[in-house]
Amino acid sequence: MRYAQGGGLTDAGRAARERVRLQAVDCFERGERWRRSWRERGAAGVASKGSPGRPQLSDAQVARPESELEPGPLTHGWADQRWTLARVKTLIGRMFRVSYTLQGTWRLLKRRGWSWQQPARRAIERDDTAADLWKKDVWPRVKAPRRRSVPGLSSRTRPGSR
Repeated sequence: MRYAQGGGLTDAGRAARERVRLQAVDCFERGERWRRSWRERGAAGVASKGSPGRPQLSDAQVARPESELEPGPLTHGWADQRWTLARVKTLIGRMFRVSYTLQGTWRLLKRRGWSWQQPARRAIERDDTAADLWKKDVWPRVKAPRRRSVPGLSSRTRPGSR
């Protein structure tokens, strides 16, 4: 199909398009790429293979890293016992040679019933029993009593300001 005014391209654009065409001719002459696939397998040889950026694991395959998560990160060489999305992504990459994004890793785990959890950060020296006793016994004595409101007075009016 021909376009008016050369397809709306500048001279430089037309020259770039012509270079691509000449490269394609060279490839045809050498029998490279999709032309060879078309000759050998017909239309099936040049059919789209789908998006290369979305590797998918089946439920059976996902069960395998899921069982690897149970023993914990220490068994896989990490220094602590926290599974992060980055670590799970690395584990899947090692096992199946596929690369997921962090969001894709999260969707994969969520699909299998895993939930997001954040560990509570508490001091090692924390004594919950002592803290509860302090809140119950000491705090009521320490805190200042609330000011009681006087009926008929609001915070916007002063006595005798009429």
